[in-house]
Amino acid sequence: MDPIVLRQLAIALGLGVLVGLQREWAEEHVPGIRTFPLITLLGTLTALMAPHAGGWPLGAGLVAVAALLIAQGSARLRRGEDSPGTTTAIAALLMYAVGATLILGDTVIAVMVAGAAAVLLHWKQTLHAFVHRIGKTEISAVIRLVLIALVVLPILPNQAYGPYGVLNPFKIWLMVVLICGISLGSYVAYRILGAKAGTVLGGILGGLISSTATTVSYARRSRNAPDVASLAALVIMIASTVVFGRVAIEVALVAPSIVSAVLPPLAVMMGLMALVSAGLYLFRRGEAAEVPAGEDPSDLKAAIIFGLLYAVIIFAVAVAKEHFGNRGLYTVAALSGLTDMDAITLSTAQLVKTGKLPVDIGWRMIVLGGLSNLVFKGAAVALLGHRRLLGRIAVVFGIALAGGVLLLALWPSAG
Repeated sequence: MDPIVLRQLAIALGLGVLVGLQREWAEEHVPGIRTFPLITLLGTLTALMAPHAGGWPLGAGLVAVAALLIAQGSARLRRGEDSPGTTTAIAALLMYAVGATLILGDTVIAVMVAGAAAVLLHWKQTLHAFVHRIGKTEISAVIRLVLIALVVLPILPNQAYGPYGVLNPFKIWLMVVLICGISLGSYVAYRILGAKAGTVLGGILGGLISSTATTVSYARRSRNAPDVASLAALVIMIASTVVFGRVAIEVALVAPSIVSAVLPPLAVMMGLMALVSAGLYLFRRGEAAEVPAGEDPSDLKAAIIFGLLYAVIIFAVAVAKEHFGNRGLYTVAALSGLTDMDAITLSTAQLVKTGKLPVDIGWRMIVLGGLSNLVFKGAAVALLGHRRLLGRIAVVFGIALAGGVLLLALWPSAG
């Protein structure tokens, strides 16, 4: 007997047992640990027959499984018992398809689908609780993200316009979708974990959502409550550290070919700031941090503004490169990084990816934008925060800025 077929049958049996075990454990009197393996094996066997007998055995098997599920549900209802439920019936049909996919499709896909089904079935209470916790604002945010990603993006022209050939409407809006997606994911994590999170987690979420908003929030709080200065400094520093991790993720998503050249200096910068954060943490433990949720991450107005900002920066970089050399590029990076790291990161990554900018200049522009952002947040603390917080931020940001300047000056150029 063909060992490949034996392996596929064994996988079908195992996947059926996995889903059947979950069903029988979660619900009484439903198809379970015996029925689901049989259904999955049936899908595999009918798929084995398909090349020799045509597609009708596969279709007949699917109809038979559906008919048996309907008959079982009807019989239980006539006896006054609860039916197995729509979810269990759909899971049974899905596992039949998984069994067939092992033969006619891809084994990895079949295993992934069965695993995802088991997880979704097992997380019933968690998922329902999540749905009840989110409100109209969150649902609207998801719908708007779908709008900008699946409705607006596909209709935009994917070609460059303008005198420097850098303004591509499709790619500009793709950056908007990327940033909205990252921000919305962080926002959802904040909603799941609640407004009160651990200090470290609060700083991480603050950095993913908006390190600037986190800084402003804690600076204002310290003005009237100086005792939170140590906690505020830690959360602000962690959020500012995470920004460099977020930047690395953005580069990896937009221009994976340049990650090997860009990631090391970003990792060094992030590592330095993480060490400073760890030092602050040793002096402040066990307190909770409230994460500022910020604005709706998929707000259309904010998305359009970001798109325009991204376009302006990518055009300004092209102009600066053409007429002013490296100094002009670094000026653009410093100015754009004051309030927003995403736009300078994504525009620079795109230009490096397309060969319009050397990679050494590209990562230095990103780091310079990050240092500029630290200066802006330090100024926000000076204007809005208590002097006790300002003293702590001046020290930790000073260390980060000094390290960043040394990194820019001493890091060797490629080639």
